[in-house]
Amino acid sequence: MNQIFKALGDPTRREILEILRERDFSAGEIADRFSFSKPTISHHLELLHQAGLVRRYKEGQFVYYALYTTVLQEAFAWMISINDKKKNKK
Repeated sequence: MNQIFKALGDPTRREILEILRERDFSAGEIADRFSFSKPTISHHLELLHQAGLVRRYKEGQFVYYALYTTVLQEAFAWMISINDKKKNKK
């Protein structure tokens, strides 16, 4: 869970997730949308992958990234359950 929140804490990574809401993109296509270096974007993509927020797959010579919403749904469900427990204690 900590990796998820760490990944979501960065505005660049949140912007990458927004981009991936449109469709799957190659790493190069994602990098082209930013003024950062490709290694910097690769680092952000790796952190998102490690957190389970994106999945990646290879087609030919390109690596594509896709939004993986299951992990986000689990994180939000956890936050809601914490909030519900807090409300029930009052």
